[in-house]
Amino acid sequence: MKLTARNIHRDFAYFYLGLIISFSLSGIFLNHRRTWHPMRYQYASQEISLPSPVTAEQVDDAYLKDFTEEFQIDDQIRRYAVDGDVLRVTYADHEVEVDLTSGKGKIGEYRQTPLLGQMTELHVTTNNWWIYYSDIFGLAMLTIAITGMFISKGKMSFRSRGWKLAVAGVLFPLVFLLLLS
Repeated sequence: MKLTARNIHRDFAYFYLGLIISFSLSGIFLNHRRTWHPMRYQYASQEISLPSPVTAEQVDDAYLKDFTEEFQIDDQIRRYAVDGDVLRVTYADHEVEVDLTSGKGKIGEYRQTPLLGQMTELHVTTNNWWIYYSDIFGLAMLTIAITGMFISKGKMSFRSRGWKLAVAGVLFPLVFLLLLS
């Protein structure tokens, strides 16, 4: 096989096809994570009532440990906050919101969205082997982009027409970065 820009471009694209599709789809869903969380969905919800009144000053690590045991939440606390009279506790797979004045609240249990959750996880994982593989993937994407510039000849070549599209493709995200963020 001859080593040409077309062959390199094609073979890298074939090899990384699954990852390109996975990153594309999960990236689109991550763009809309304020509307819908692509990594997980609410599996169950339970209304709760505190056995005794609680003030914001009473909420600390010891209280949350007892709360977690009392409501049988078998999960690790990630963070908590008291906003006015509302206690919010975030666990790895649960979220709790309780109105401290009324004692009424809700526990939500979450599960990972099948397939999409795993694809989305690829964007945020810190596994060393995955990071190395992703770095190689990034270099492959650069290679696909660069070799793509040399595939066409004539009126459709990079030199004749492609550079204009490439400049527009670079300017568009820069406008968003500089003016809209």
